[in-house]
Amino acid sequence: MTLSRTIVKKQKRITITDIAKLASVSKTTASLVLNGRGKEMRVSDDTIARITAIAEQYQYQPNIHARSLRDNRSYALGLVIPDITNYGFASVAYELEILCREAGIQLLISCTDENAAQETLAIEHLLSRQIDGLIVASCLQSDFEYQRLSKQIPVVLFDRYFEGTTLPFVVTDSITATQQLIAEIASTKGIDEFYFLGGQSTLSPTKDRLLGFTQGLSQAQINLKSEWIIHGHYHPSSGYEMFGSLCASLGRSPKFVFTSACGLLDGVLRYLSQNKIMQNEVYLAGFDDHYLYDSLSMPIDTVAQNNPELASYCFRLVMGLINQTNLEVHQIFVPAKIHQRHE
Repeated sequence: MTLSRTIVKKQKRITITDIAKLASVSKTTASLVLNGRGKEMRVSDDTIARITAIAEQYQYQPNIHARSLRDNRSYALGLVIPDITNYGFASVAYELEILCREAGIQLLISCTDENAAQETLAIEHLLSRQIDGLIVASCLQSDFEYQRLSKQIPVVLFDRYFEGTTLPFVVTDSITATQQLIAEIASTKGIDEFYFLGGQSTLSPTKDRLLGFTQGLSQAQINLKSEWIIHGHYHPSSGYEMFGSLCASLGRSPKFVFTSACGLLDGVLRYLSQNKIMQNEVYLAGFDDHYLYDSLSMPIDTVAQNNPELASYCFRLVMGLINQTNLEVHQIFVPAKIHQRHE
């Protein structure tokens, strides 16, 4: 019995040079488009579409190792955030991943769970992967470590910043919109007590949102009481515990609560649901928005962050530093938007 054997000839891997010839463009133009820099370098939309179509037709795969060796870069960015399940951080990570993918860059994500030791380990792990730049939402108390690290690789602070830091950062302007929302509610709703549930008091988001809260009350000529300010940490469990303790100490539901992050609001909503507290018993407002809030029977006024804009600025800053571009602005406050759902 004779066994027949079919020999499959391995298809030659298509190169940028091949694609350039097929698209009738220079190798430089093909390279720019395939590395996600076509629009940046003002290559026409028709040319970008033609090169992209040919690359897809022939299943072009870039030689990442060759590119890394040639350019002395890893084409990888590190993103360090406290919690990937947090809607705001997850949204920014999603937007960043799209921007990185379009530019031919890998995004490596590490989570710290708001733990300083875990944050240090996360940074060490990313550095071992030879990342080109780092974007970090830090829970540390000073920028000392990141100032030192910035001498090795570009570092961009995100969501949190350190007072007086010279490092680049991208954060939401938490003060302005929070002040406007609180002033509007305090001036028009006839409420005489206003509780603030915050995260760690040492973090800049907590400080800024609290400042907006107190300025809003002042604008409405409401005298702030120290017992109205309660701090915990940025986890849903903390929101649950703070709200539960507040209800126990008052012997009733508070008339108004502002949560300084969506995770804290999640905890408050869970407490309300478990204890069957009706929506007319407490006026809820908070920092961070979520599309699901539009579907709740209980109206919640919110301050919404512009997550796509935050991601875009982070990406542009870190890439500018990597490419040694002269940055006109390196510390950016992104405006927030108010969503009022109470009638």
